Amino acid sequence: MNLPIPSETREARFAAYVDALAEGLGHADRIAPMQAYCTGLLLPGERKSIEPMAARLAPHRARAAHQSLHHLVAQAEWSDEILLASVRKQVLPVIERHGAIRAWIVDDTGFPKKGSHSVGVARQYCGQLGKQDNCQVAVSLSLANDHASLPIAFQIYLPKEWAQDSRRRAKAGVPETVAFHSKPTIALAQIRAALLAGVSPAVVLADAGYGSETAFRTALTNMGLTYIVGIASSTSLWAPGTGPLPPQPWSGHGRPPTLLRRDPQHKPVSALKLAKDLPHRAWHVITWREGSKVPLTSRFAAVRVRPAHRDYWRATLRPEEWCLIEWPVGEKRPTKYWLSTLPANTVLRDLVDLAKLRWRIERDYQELKQEIGLGHFEGRGWRGFHHHATLCIAAYGFLVSERSRFFPSAPVRLAIRNAPRPSKAGNPGGRAHPSRTPRRPVDRHHPG
Repeated sequence: MNLPIPSETREARFAAYVDALAEGLGHADRIAPMQAYCTGLLLPGERKSIEPMAARLAPHRARAAHQSLHHLVAQAEWSDEILLASVRKQVLPVIERHGAIRAWIVDDTGFPKKGSHSVGVARQYCGQLGKQDNCQVAVSLSLANDHASLPIAFQIYLPKEWAQDSRRRAKAGVPETVAFHSKPTIALAQIRAALLAGVSPAVVLADAGYGSETAFRTALTNMGLTYIVGIASSTSLWAPGTGPLPPQPWSGHGRPPTLLRRDPQHKPVSALKLAKDLPHRAWHVITWREGSKVPLTSRFAAVRVRPAHRDYWRATLRPEEWCLIEWPVGEKRPTKYWLSTLPANTVLRDLVDLAKLRWRIERDYQELKQEIGLGHFEGRGWRGFHHHATLCIAAYGFLVSERSRFFPSAPVRLAIRNAPRPSKAGNPGGRAHPSRTPRRPVDRHHPG
């Protein structure tokens, strides 16, 4: 079933949407190439790199189209941050018609690559492949409610070998101000920028690659944010009713001791041991919906704990947090663990519901890669990588807003009757000419 709205109305909204994003481009003559690029991303096609998109948009003048699109993405100096902010301002109010934003979702995604010249490429874990391999990795921050989600920040992770290689940096156009930062550090910078931009705070969700770092969780708390973040099974915790010993009694000589203590009878336990030691009554079967109309069910427990990481260097106890554990029936051991600073009166079902909301970013990446072409950019430079990703998010944002505006369960059919031609060759920044390209439908199905 297609949305029962005239295609002309949808085309007019698409044109207005692109015009509203223009402030991030820095030059009015880039609006038409941007509309052409986003149109190319939305049209059907196996590859969404510049050359095949140019051929689909302007089959009789593909070379000129290629030059215009390439200039916009690989060479033109415009702000990814400003354009993404414009996307957020356009799309977020439409999403919020279906409810307030419930979560800020931190995640990263990998792009398998061959060779060693594409910016940031290195042998590292690639989620798309599920193993270590040659790839690029980017960190993102998304906003989500029960209805939809939208990435609002996206930055490539630059491994140390890249950050310290001045020759490769120069060749890929890595800005001099960019140094090596861990993925959690990049995520925290994105979160701080969102707060400074006035984005309404929500619970931060992240997997164990972020949540296992005490510094990451501490920084979120210091920013006044609550979280539900994954942790490793080896994370050390003080079980309910236990804790470190107080400082040694003062002997009367020297400075009074101030640090907390442990001894063989007072030690923290791993999250895995904590789970295994819980009584049968602590476990409850919870049903939720995760990316499908089919309800999913698993077994969960939640207890109040204190994180124990190096607290022997602390003078005060860490506050209590929730430790949420998933142990599906039939599994030999728990499969997932989370720490959460949600209030102590939060019920188990709400903890599970929020923790599982992280599936939305997986859906975003699936559609961005498979439908929009997020991983299809064939250039090697820093600017091109980020410009392409930003335009993919802009195109995706239009699809999200169309779904949110009408029927979320229906496919969005975007009929591009007058797909704008990119500018003529030799004038890559010029305004596009009208196109006689016939109508091309785009079907994008809402998976939920």
